Amino acid sequence: MTKSKPPPGMPGGLSLLQDPVLNKGTAFTEHERDALGLRGLLPPRAFTQDEQVARALENFHRQHDDLEKYVFMTALHDRNETLFYRMVIDHIEEMMPIIYTPTVGEACEAYGHIYRRPRGVYVSAEDRGRVAEVLGNWPQKHVRVIVVTDGSRILGLGDLGANGMGIPVGKLSLYTACAGIPPAQCLPVTLDVGTNNEALLDDPLYIGLPQTRLQGADYDDLVDEFVQAVRKRYPDVLLQFEDFSNGNAFPLLRKYRDVLCCFNDDIQGTASVVLAGLHSALRIRGGALRDQMILFLGAGEAGVGIADLVVSGMVEEGLTPDAARSRCWFVDSRGLVVKSRRDLEEHKIPYAHDHAPAPDLRGAVEAVRPTVLVGASGQPGMFTQAIVEDMARLNDRPILFALSNPTSMAECTAEQAYVWTGGRAVFASGSPFAPVTYAGRTFVSGQANNAYVFPGIGLGVLASRASKVTDEMFMAAAVALAGLASEHDLEQGRIFPALSSIRSASATIARAVAEIAYEQGLAREKRPDDLSAWIQSLIYEPHYADYAEKRPARAF
Repeated sequence: MTKSKPPPGMPGGLSLLQDPVLNKGTAFTEHERDALGLRGLLPPRAFTQDEQVARALENFHRQHDDLEKYVFMTALHDRNETLFYRMVIDHIEEMMPIIYTPTVGEACEAYGHIYRRPRGVYVSAEDRGRVAEVLGNWPQKHVRVIVVTDGSRILGLGDLGANGMGIPVGKLSLYTACAGIPPAQCLPVTLDVGTNNEALLDDPLYIGLPQTRLQGADYDDLVDEFVQAVRKRYPDVLLQFEDFSNGNAFPLLRKYRDVLCCFNDDIQGTASVVLAGLHSALRIRGGALRDQMILFLGAGEAGVGIADLVVSGMVEEGLTPDAARSRCWFVDSRGLVVKSRRDLEEHKIPYAHDHAPAPDLRGAVEAVRPTVLVGASGQPGMFTQAIVEDMARLNDRPILFALSNPTSMAECTAEQAYVWTGGRAVFASGSPFAPVTYAGRTFVSGQANNAYVFPGIGLGVLASRASKVTDEMFMAAAVALAGLASEHDLEQGRIFPALSSIRSASATIARAVAEIAYEQGLAREKRPDDLSAWIQSLIYEPHYADYAEKRPARAF
């Protein structure tokens, strides 16, 4: 047998099999095995990608719990990126709860103990003065989406420090799986500024700096150095801030939203998906958004972000901004947010109304008499039976959104919402719940997952090369998503389309977002004759290339 050589610049032999971007495993053809020096390094039989998916799925189902399934999928990602995305896309409803919420929360808590191979870039407090150099170590030159966290508020779990890297890794997996952003264009980043979590500081396997968090000017300077390095190295990038604490999330968004193309998913992405859910819920119950009285449990970045976008939606329906804000109320750890309180943070002040205090959520429900109750508290079980029954007494079809993640942090379960309201609730949650059968009817609750909007927003921004992300884009995404819930979905109680259609939904949202970019003069890409076709042409599909003929492009 004549010994073959791989094409110029193409790794061969074991080096190729150890490259997750180029590796095809047992799917290398006979011709490729000869051309790439793989003969004898693989079992003799060549398999199709579909057969590989079947094998991987069989092994996935052998894992004993969800964390083991997460580790299995991480290992697959590290071994064969194309097969990983094929499996996730083809089985998105089963895979999303594993690679993202709720399992990613458990994975982040155990990150130092399940760590295997590096993924993404860690910028630590010790890198001040050389952040650009650290960022330059990332091999891809054409990054278009960065998700960055400082690990200070991971889901509803709090400060997980450098263990929070699981969040940007998971989010970017969804950018690819749900919207087809090429994985080579995605970069997860963790700013390791320390942690105040004593359990992590005492953990000998914690992967981050074993020190308390940077604060004040030191923290601000590191973040600013990172942002400036990103602007210089990746001028067309979309930067997504993720899981920053309230004290930093709002100031960072205000500081940088006009400096580079960026957004905060917890503030703006959550708002968009919840506004979409409200529009869909009102298709079930009837009525206009402008007429709703909305009570929020939790006055952090998610709750206030939702309220801000809801206010914009009410203004679109004819209310003044003041009148719209008067229909949004908040309960925080000290009770109803009212003007007479002297302990209010800046982001709460626009929603502090002239009203008598109420000490807790139940008292606030009685005082405000809301039509919609939104939980964004990170506190499990806060929608008690008494409170849910109060909502059912006040409303024929109470709208209940228990948004806190992961599932263990939900304000109530789907079953509780349906049973305690006699099957009358319109319910959605941040993490998935199984269908509920009550009084002979099966309810399939909606999952108000940000994955419905942020991948499509990213695709629309990239397709138009928008210079910034605006509130109008999130409004357009919400309207587009709400329109995708079918009558069949609504009959089941599901106010969002099935996850199985999420790639199609993302393309629809991307078009709506790109349209806004062109309308607002923010697009740097010349408008194509057929915008939908242009967006479709950009979407990554995880199919194997013929490597025996030429080396595939690794950058897009």
